[in-house]
Amino acid sequence: MELYTPVLALGILAAGFAVFSVVVSTLTGPRRYNRAKLDSYECGIEPTPQALGGGKFPVKYYITAMMFIVFDIEIVFLYPWAVHFLEMKLFGLLEMVVFVATVFVAYAYVWRRGGLEWD
Repeated sequence: MELYTPVLALGILAAGFAVFSVVVSTLTGPRRYNRAKLDSYECGIEPTPQALGGGKFPVKYYITAMMFIVFDIEIVFLYPWAVHFLEMKLFGLLEMVVFVATVFVAYAYVWRRGGLEWD
């Protein structure tokens, strides 16, 4: 049980900090409410009526999100490779060149198709 004591203490400390933060922010925070603030989507802009199906988003939003995910995953794979670069030698280098080349091909495709231009 003594091995789990630090983990349990950290969990209690984190839960206590979360509860403390919520309580203090409720007690000390400003209480200025208006119609826009009480709406479900608060961004400071008055909401406009949407189409019955919820409206359409341009595909560029989704392409940008997918590119973010792809490059985020690329970074996740690049960190361990950079740490163990010397142990993997030429095999690791060739594998990473293939991986980065496939990501670059996807990036060039999106760039060529105009997915990075915000008109």
